[in-house]
Amino acid sequence: MAKKKELTAETKYQLLLQISQEVRDTLDVDETLDSILDVIRSILDYDAAGIFVLNQGIVYPRHGHPRSRIAGIADRGFDTHQVETDDMLMHGKGIVGHVIRTGESIVASDVRLDPRYVVGRARTRSEIAVPIARERAIVGALNLESDRIQAYETDDLEVLRFFAEAAAISISKAMLHHQLVEKERIEDQLRTANLVQSRLLPAEPAALPGYDIAGTCIPTYEIGGDYFDYLHLPDGRRGIVIADVAGKGIPAALIMMAFRALLRAFAGDEPDVSRLMQRVSRQLRDFTGTSRYVTAVYGVLHPVDGRFEYANCGHNAPLLVRSDGRTEWLESGGTFLGLLMGSRYESRSVTLEVGDTLILYTDGVVDCQNANGEEFGADRLARLMLASPRAPATEAAAAILAATRDFSASSSFADDFTLLVVRRHGSAMNG
Repeated sequence: MAKKKELTAETKYQLLLQISQEVRDTLDVDETLDSILDVIRSILDYDAAGIFVLNQGIVYPRHGHPRSRIAGIADRGFDTHQVETDDMLMHGKGIVGHVIRTGESIVASDVRLDPRYVVGRARTRSEIAVPIARERAIVGALNLESDRIQAYETDDLEVLRFFAEAAAISISKAMLHHQLVEKERIEDQLRTANLVQSRLLPAEPAALPGYDIAGTCIPTYEIGGDYFDYLHLPDGRRGIVIADVAGKGIPAALIMMAFRALLRAFAGDEPDVSRLMQRVSRQLRDFTGTSRYVTAVYGVLHPVDGRFEYANCGHNAPLLVRSDGRTEWLESGGTFLGLLMGSRYESRSVTLEVGDTLILYTDGVVDCQNANGEEFGADRLARLMLASPRAPATEAAAAILAATRDFSASSSFADDFTLLVVRRHGSAMNG
């Protein structure tokens, strides 16, 4: 057995220098911790050694077992065996598990006499272990084992704690690098998802003789749960939809994609708006489960006579501004989509006359708040539209966006912001 060195200030300095020289050019946690185990041997001899961490305390995909409580991220001299048969790794038992669980340091002169010990290596007779702390929490243990009894003394704890601190620094460094790489990977995936989702929305205003139609969608995060669309239907009709999933982010976006697919699959062969919404709601439950739902307004526009047959499925009531200044709110329909089995919906028809404007929107438009906590509100939206009843659809949409940003004194929104403006400006031709 190697002679133990006294851990003087000079020794600590030399060890730190040695460790830093060996790991300075790598961010690989394996290389770093293997180097620490090598340096330990120059101070304290061992027949087996390991650096172990809680699986929930450190995320490192190349180590550990998905069902184990503890992962060995650097070890020497241990027998090869299945993780499932190791009580320390699987269940946090043994001296290492005790150290991680309690934060205590342990010197076991004869492991056969220590009730905390579980056999992980048949030849081990003595063991020493100290905790590894990361961000003030115990996440692991540094452990040495010897084939001799009484190989370690209490004085050796100071030496091992020094190396545990070096291990903690190395783990933190490697994990920070891993987190940065993972963050970049996730951001890249979100950018791709944002691109895919943006391509599911209309790329340009709908071209329909006699009508001026414009829409916009601004997600709160990279991807969101709002959606609007124009559908080409038989006989020159147009399907117009705006929808909002309860919730935000990736789960909402996935449900919205499912809603879009179902609506487009059924709309062409189901002319009845109420029956179409029943079919969509029934199928949507396979995606929403019981915790999420979709609110939507779907309508079919008959361009020739301006008839708009719609169903409001638990959504904000669209605003119809008449050319003479009258306003109507389109509320008829039913409950949320994908929430209840057997939900039924009713449809209603209104006629868009020349000069009328229809505004469909999600709650991100009217729920935005100013510094006093006051909401923009549907009434303020109506007054804004009445102030410029003949504005083209793109200008009306831009005016609403500017007004809500001015009101909230922010260029971003707490909820996805989606808006659809339909204005009839003249006689339409069939098709």
